Order: sequence, then C-alpha cells, then structure tokens
Amino acid sequence: MDSFWRLSLYSKNYTKVLILLCTLSLLSACALKRESPSQEQLIRKSYISQLNNQERDYFLYLPKGYFSEPDKKWPVMMFLHGNGERGNGKDELDFVLKHGPVYQAWIQKQDLPFIIISPQLHMFDFDQRGIGYIDNRKYSDIPQRQTQGTPPSVESRPQNPIIRAPSLQDMSEISPLLPLGWDKVELDLINILSEVSTNYDVNKNKTYLTGLSYGGFGTWFMASQYPNKFAAIAPVVGWGHPDLMQAIAAEQLPIWQFAGGLDNAVEIQYFYAGIEKLRELGHNEVRFTVHEDMGHDAWKRVYASSDFYEWLLSHSLK
Repeated sequence: MDSFWRLSLYSKNYTKVLILLCTLSLLSACALKRESPSQEQLIRKSYISQLNNQERDYFLYLPKGYFSEPDKKWPVMMFLHGNGERGNGKDELDFVLKHGPVYQAWIQKQDLPFIIISPQLHMFDFDQRGIGYIDNRKYSDIPQRQTQGTPPSVESRPQNPIIRAPSLQDMSEISPLLPLGWDKVELDLINILSEVSTNYDVNKNKTYLTGLSYGGFGTWFMASQYPNKFAAIAPVVGWGHPDLMQAIAAEQLPIWQFAGGLDNAVEIQYFYAGIEKLRELGHNEVRFTVHEDMGHDAWKRVYASSDFYEWLLSHSLK
C-alpha cells in the first residue's frame, strides 16, 4: 500500500514538473518571438484592371515585424514608378524593383517601417515607339536582393555646368498630364489601396503617395483627385501643373517636391509655376528641394535618405 501511495505521489510530482517545464518552454518561445521580429516579405497580389478587365499583379512589401506585432497598425506607402518600368503586370512586374522605396527596402535591405504598394503601369504602346530604355531593357538588368547589409547607393553626376535655368511661369500651353500616364489607371490605384486597407493591418491615417518621373506626374494627378486620402505626397523629378493645385491647396496636403538641377529629361524650369500657384492659394505645407548637382536620377539620393521617410511619418491625416 505504501508503495502505491509513493508511486502515486511520484506520478503527481512528475506531472507537475512536466507542466512546469512545458510552461517555461512556452514562455521562452514567446520571449524569443518577441525578441526576434518576423522577417520582411515581398509578395505578389493579383487584381482585375478596370481598364481592360484583365488580371494583373502588384508587389506588396510587408515590413520587418509585421507578423510578430499583430496589434500594430502600419503606415502605407504607394509608389508609382517611371516610364521605363511599364509592363504587363505579370512576368514583367519585376522591372518595378529597379528603383524607389521597394528597391531600397527589398533589394538594399533598408529597414523601412511601411507596407509598400508597388503597381505597374500598363505598357500601352510605349514598346512600339522606339524608346531605347524600354526596347533594350533585359531581365538581367533587374537587381537581385543583397545577401546582407545595405550597400551605399551609387549616384551618377552629370558633367554639364550647374547653371540656374529661368523658371517658366506661363504654363497655359503645357498639358497638365503626360500621355498615357498613371491617370489612365486611377480606379485601379484606388481599388488597390482599398484592398490593402481592408485586408492588412494598416494605419489609415498614415497613407502616403510618392513616385518618380512619370510616377511623379502621377502623384500630382492622384493628389489632385483624392487630396483627402493621403497624409502626405512626395513627387520626385516630376512637376505639378498649376491647373492641378486648387484641391491640393484647399486640403493643405503636405508636399515634398524634388527636382534635379541638371535634369535634361524633366527640366527644372517647369517646376516653379505649380509651386508658386500653391503659394498663391495659401498652401503653407510645401517643401521644394532641388539637388543642383544631380540629373534625372536624383531619385537615387532621395529614396536612399532616411530623412525622406521620417518626413512622411511625421504627417497624419487631420
């Protein structure tokens, strides 16, 4: 009988020890999970384009810690690429990785605390116009993700002299939009934003829009149509036409405009009229930075800068 009770007591103690060890193991695992944030991910998401009712993909970047911080609401940044990265939204989508915030976050491994949306503009007929940087592009040009670290961005410097070009104030003969640009897929962009906002942990008060070159023009256009949707915008080497500024100024939408002083693709003289129009309309949240020593690829310096992302995060919808 004594042996039975001793065995029973031993079994009970063994069970308690086993439970304690399991509890400690779970606690250690939870602590380890807290100490090791989930890794960033780049995924492809499909949608049906309102333009032609065909399926296309866009990139969605989920930042480090997204899955290990389930209670956090993340800022969202939509990036609109330039003319050379157009494509079919399927096997050509990787061309959008060549520049911009997704390039910095995914390829260069710069730790950016944003959900980043990177769609691809339709080709339309730009591959039939004899444009060298589209006709001659190769899949081998698409950068591969770095194995470690964040290598410095390589800047190119034009050799022409730094001379201030006179500003062009009369834009009445200049179209506010580039041909077959991001304005053609306006509904797609809004639908993508809505889909991400619905299905991911986003901070709806911190939605930002930026784009370079053709995407800079697209940024101005989208801001003029939806000025209350974005907490801040940053058009890079793409000017805004004065005709687009009324709604933007009325909303007091924060803006950081960038230009290259030596840019011979989107010339500096066209940037001033739109900025001046904003000032005339009483807009007081405008920054305008000209990188005098840079050409059209001034975006490399802009998107590699931590100041750029900190400025975006400093703004929320009112």
